[in-house]
Amino acid sequence: MGKVAILTDSNSGITQAQSKELGVKVIPMPFFIDGEQYFEDINLTQEEFYEKLKQDADISTSQPSIGEMQDAFDELLKEYDELVYIPMSSGLSGTCQTATMVADDYDGKVQVVNNQRISVTMRQSVLDAKELAKRGKSAAEIKEILEKHKMESSIYITLDTLKYLKKGGRITPAAAAIGTVLRLNPVLQIQGEKLDAYAKARGKASAKKIMLKAMADDMEKRFADSFKKGRVHMEAAYAGNREEAEEWAEIVKEEYPQLDFHMDPLSLSVACHIGYGALAIACSVYLLSLIHI
Repeated sequence: MGKVAILTDSNSGITQAQSKELGVKVIPMPFFIDGEQYFEDINLTQEEFYEKLKQDADISTSQPSIGEMQDAFDELLKEYDELVYIPMSSGLSGTCQTATMVADDYDGKVQVVNNQRISVTMRQSVLDAKELAKRGKSAAEIKEILEKHKMESSIYITLDTLKYLKKGGRITPAAAAIGTVLRLNPVLQIQGEKLDAYAKARGKASAKKIMLKAMADDMEKRFADSFKKGRVHMEAAYAGNREEAEEWAEIVKEEYPQLDFHMDPLSLSVACHIGYGALAIACSVYLLSLIHI
């Protein structure tokens, strides 16, 4: 059985330091601030980024160039027989489409996964892929498994502002319309490709309650069997406000003390589109409990 490498990008929330510990490779996502290019976790910290965001700097996301992808693929294939690349949801970035095109030149040795994950749920897919490779699955088999079970996750997110989502064209008209109503905290969901409207709340405390109720409904209905068996990863994410995020994490852990829990700051290229102060709750079903190896 050939050796399989796992490659992702910084939208997974996995830092360069963490990637070494986990035994995966992470491509840093590029973005532009006032016309200057930066690479996440390479030459800009989270703190510096949010300072520039507050100053209303012109910030836009990009994607790894074809050359950068080829370099990452070539480097890994010196050491491994094949690789699995897990980029962010194809509905939120063109990276997946570009990578799939580049992969065509590698005779099946590079498998690009389109399982519509982002942030903490994407991180879990990376860990699942690593475990599947360890258990002897080929790159093509890992891609097939991850895509087959792509809907076995859920994300709800509340924002302090819709300014950045609208600016980047990253939300549907339904979600954008919520932002026209004064002083409402929108709750958005990711159940597949795109961010979409879920509910609107009067204030953040109300938004948090809505997110907790939405997740409870998912546990009772969509993920009932896995939840009863304790086979669900509980997750949270945040944009910039660490103190508020830690309070949120405690609330989520109190709701689900029987489940394992992980929280990450949202990657900077995601934060570009949602702004400071966003909070999310998410879950991913244990992938290995859904398949027979």
